[in-house]
Amino acid sequence: MKKEEIKELSTADLKERLAQMEKEYLQLKATHAVSPLDSPAKITHDRKMIARVKTELRARELNQK
Repeated sequence: MKKEEIKELSTADLKERLAQMEKEYLQLKATHAVSPLDSPAKITHDRKMIARVKTELRARELNQK
């Protein structure tokens, strides 16, 4: 998902997507702790995507005030 795609989504969709992404991220980290992943860079990618979504949500919150 790119920045443009994130900005097109509604706030409710972003919150829903964020919850899903955080759940998958925690599950991925737990799996990686037990047995190494084929691509450990996916953990970094997922963490950055979560940060992008949180940044957009915060920007929208500040724009509403």
